[in-house]
Amino acid sequence: MKKLVVLLLFLITSLGISAQDFQCQLSINSQKISSSNREKFNSLQQELIKFINERKWCQYNLKINERINCGIMINLESQAGDVLTGSMTIQLQRPVYKTNYKTDILNFQDKSVEFTYTEGMPLEYADNANLNQLTSLIAFYLNLFLGMEFDTFSMNGGSPYFDKCQNIINLCQTDKEVGWKSYESGQANRYWILENLNNPSYSEFHEFLYNYHRLGLDVMADSPDAGRAVIAESLRLLQNINSQRSGLYLMQIIIQSKSTEIINIFKNGTQGEKTQVAAIMKLLDPANASKYDVLTQSK
Repeated sequence: MKKLVVLLLFLITSLGISAQDFQCQLSINSQKISSSNREKFNSLQQELIKFINERKWCQYNLKINERINCGIMINLESQAGDVLTGSMTIQLQRPVYKTNYKTDILNFQDKSVEFTYTEGMPLEYADNANLNQLTSLIAFYLNLFLGMEFDTFSMNGGSPYFDKCQNIINLCQTDKEVGWKSYESGQANRYWILENLNNPSYSEFHEFLYNYHRLGLDVMADSPDAGRAVIAESLRLLQNINSQRSGLYLMQIIIQSKSTEIINIFKNGTQGEKTQVAAIMKLLDPANASKYDVLTQSK
C-alpha cells in the first residue's frame, strides 16, 4: 500500500512537471495604486503563476531545459472600483546553441492593459470564449511566446499559436477593454502585432526570425563569420518589409528588442558588414540613427 501511494505521488508530480511549458517570471507592481489591501495583488500574482504553470499550452511535451523563458511584469497605474488599468512589460528569451547566452526575441511594453479583478475571483479561461479579460490577455501573450519561439527554430513553426492569438483577438472585439481593436492606440497594440505577423505582405518577418536565430546566432559558436554573415543578410528581409510600409508596430518591437544585440554582434564584423548593417538599421530605426554610428566609427 505504501509503495502504491509513493507511485501515485510520483505520477502526479510527473504530470505536473510535464504540463509546465513556461519558465515564466511573473510579477505585479501595484505601488501606484492607493489601496490598503496589498494582499489582493499578492494573491492575484500567485493565482496567475498557477494559471500559467498548471495548464498545457503547447502541443509538444517540453523537457525542463526546453521550457519557454519569458517574463511578464504587470504595472498597475490606476483603479476604479474593481477595474484596473496599467501596462505590461513583456520579455521572451531563447537560448543560443552551444552557449550560455540567451537572446531577447521580444522585449517591449504593452501600454494598453485593462481588466476587472475582485479578490478570490476564479481565473477562468476557454479557447473559444472570452470568459475573463485578464486570462485572455495572459493567454494571448503565452501563445505569442510559443509562436515567436517556434518560428526561430523552424520556418513558420509558430503558425498554430499565432492562429490561437488571432482567435483571442476576435473574441475580444466586442469588449470595452482597450488593446484589442484596430482603431485604438495608433496601430500600436495587440491587434496590430498579429496583423503584422499574419499579413502575407509581411511574411518575411517569419523568414527573418528563422534565419537570424537558427541559421545565424545558433552557428556562431562554431563559425562566427558564417553566422554573422547570415544575420547581416537577414536584416535585408526587414529592409524589404520597411520599403513596403515603414513604422509597422512589429518592426518597432523587433528593433527595440534586437538593436543592442545587433550592434554587439557587428562590432567584430568586417568593415563592409559594419557599413551595410549601420545603413540598414538607420533606415529601420531613424529615431535612433546615431546609435549605429559606433559601427562605422569602430575599427
